[in-house]
Amino acid sequence: MAHGNQTMATEFLFSLFPHLHEGGLLFFIPLLLIYGFIMTGNLMIVIVIQLDMALHTPMYFFISVLSFLEIWYTTTTIPRMLFNLVSEQKTISLAGCLLQMYFFHSLGITEGCVLTAMAIDRYIAICNPLHYPTIMTPRICIQLTAGSCFCGFLLVLPEIAWIATLPFCGSNHIQQIFCDFTPVLSLACTDTFLVVIVDAIHAVEILASFLVIALSYIRIIVVILGMSSAKGRHKAFSTCAAHLAVFLLFFGSVALMYLRFSATYSVFWDTVIAATFVILAPFLNPIIYSLRTRHERCHW
Repeated sequence: MAHGNQTMATEFLFSLFPHLHEGGLLFFIPLLLIYGFIMTGNLMIVIVIQLDMALHTPMYFFISVLSFLEIWYTTTTIPRMLFNLVSEQKTISLAGCLLQMYFFHSLGITEGCVLTAMAIDRYIAICNPLHYPTIMTPRICIQLTAGSCFCGFLLVLPEIAWIATLPFCGSNHIQQIFCDFTPVLSLACTDTFLVVIVDAIHAVEILASFLVIALSYIRIIVVILGMSSAKGRHKAFSTCAAHLAVFLLFFGSVALMYLRFSATYSVFWDTVIAATFVILAPFLNPIIYSLRTRHERCHW
């Protein structure tokens, strides 16, 4: 499409993916196995929690929600990566790119909100156990989940609508393994200062969830360390371990990717960090939660 003397891009090319004859199949097979494991693992967690009445507690409810979200979160990116590894055509339309960004970030923010709800759940369970059953009712759990979805799918919408209005010219090569804000905005015929504004918006969203979870766990740790019983301390820590591990993995990789502002990484490290929260974190989460579900059950 022409705009003045410039050709406007209507599709983008994922230039980081190797061609099939250049070793694409070597990446395709492991990634396909990882995707299958993520799908199967998370689906099994959801089914087990639904069928086992002993696991019908707020904490396991949130774990099942996270597992359900993780199925769709990885489906927004990995199938497209698999296609790019075996196809000679490694392009994506502007509309397809916008949709991938929207659902990837919406589901990611929703997961962050659910992790925040889980931190609040653990805070009430450990710091206010007598009132826990009356506070964390099934209705409250559903409301927190619905609120998380509402925030996730609403917060990203204005950014996507704004990006859809931008003109894209010059190179259409995306230097990333999926459509993301910074790589796509760098191709727009606009002032790059807009990238800093988008980064600032993401920083506020990430830090808000991080602070709530961090403050909850500071208080939880203080309460646990004040317990007189070693058995009680061990039980309290064990109920938080899985959530804390997922929280550190999720927010750690997300912070490296989106709390950078003017800092820049090489294409290699950008790709490694992106793969961490797009592939590695979803791969490890079912393992962490299945170990938690198998060996310990929460009876707070």
